[in-house]
Amino acid sequence: QVQLAESGGGLVQAGDSLRLSCAASGRTLGSYNTAWFRPAPGKERESVAVIAWTGGRTFYADSVKGRFTISRDNVKNTVYLQMNSLKPEDTAVYYCAAGVGWVNPTSYDYWGQGTQVTVSS
Repeated sequence: QVQLAESGGGLVQAGDSLRLSCAASGRTLGSYNTAWFRPAPGKERESVAVIAWTGGRTFYADSVKGRFTISRDNVKNTVYLQMNSLKPEDTAVYYCAAGVGWVNPTSYDYWGQGTQVTVSS
């Protein structure tokens, strides 16, 4: 069992930056892939960014590519999402997840409860 807890969300102006954190407890993340998701039209959640457990492979949604960076610290058992040049359309609840999947949310075993990001124009 892995428990995930997100933090770092808040209310910011367009163009500002935020750094989201996802701390794991219960057990180490080990070889799980980790990802950040948010709600999207026509689907329950879309993958914003994914990072393999080795840190050597990543995925970014087209809408955030070049602005967001996912990273993980396996010693601290924490996943991060650095969000730069934020836009109002980035406003959402952001969820972190861990598991053996990649971009499909149904393939993930463990989920946090989300952190709210609100970007004003």
